Amino acid sequence: MSKRRKQHRATAAKPEKTKVRDVYVPRPFADLPNEGDWIAMRELLPAATAPLTVKPEYADKLGDRQLTLATVLPLAWPAMSRADGQVFVAMQRQFQSGDVSRDIAASLLAALDAEPGHPVAVPARPGEGPRMQDVIELKSLEVSIHDTFDFWLGEDTDTDDPQVSASMERANASIYPTSRLDAAKSAYWCQTPDNTHVRIVLEEDEDAALAALARLRAAEELKLVPDSKFAGMFRTHGVLIPVWDLAADTVADDCEKPVTEFAVRYAEALASTEPLTSAERRAKDGLVGRQLNLR
Repeated sequence: MSKRRKQHRATAAKPEKTKVRDVYVPRPFADLPNEGDWIAMRELLPAATAPLTVKPEYADKLGDRQLTLATVLPLAWPAMSRADGQVFVAMQRQFQSGDVSRDIAASLLAALDAEPGHPVAVPARPGEGPRMQDVIELKSLEVSIHDTFDFWLGEDTDTDDPQVSASMERANASIYPTSRLDAAKSAYWCQTPDNTHVRIVLEEDEDAALAALARLRAAEELKLVPDSKFAGMFRTHGVLIPVWDLAADTVADDCEKPVTEFAVRYAEALASTEPLTSAERRAKDGLVGRQLNLR
């Protein structure tokens, strides 16, 4: 056999690798109810859950089981099918493709197919397929914030097991106090070891939101209260999340009125159709320099 034929046969014998097509979606949670809260669960909240319902074509797979969206699951699992039949899907999964919504939907569908009480096998990069917008059916995302990760545990979990107890203790120690504010959509107060913050997920187009914030900064109306500090903003999933530093002893209730007043100022600035003034353009440049990209 000639050398060329040998090389041809060797090449033909090698199985072709399946290439997973990865498409970047800059705003993966668009068109989901309460987009800002999806992003908050993905990027801001330490321990939170929200009930989910699926579209009719997936109802048979779910059956009478309860389906819950969670910020994070044990060992950073992307999904969990507990022995009691309850199904969890995590927003803060360890691996991600260019479309986070597709990743989470793949985790959800894998959990529905998994046997209760068994690990859920989820591909790191699932490729093409349904997104959360295609799978779930909700009028709103009802987020509950928790002080502990006890929602991980089923009724049959042995909480006296030293390993279980130690694991939960470590996880709970990572939670910082967080409260939802009623004054604005997707607004949260939190107290980290270093600072007390207010963070608001702005659902508007990021260019429009940036222009509105620039108008407020130029007019010296960006602070929440006189002794607060505008710390900057996160840029993630196609939106902006401004962050304010507050006095250490500021509690969540203290923030409701200032955030309400900011929301009014922001809405007025957002509605303006006038070109940015030179001062507002300088303010915009300053804001861009204080952005932190999370994606």
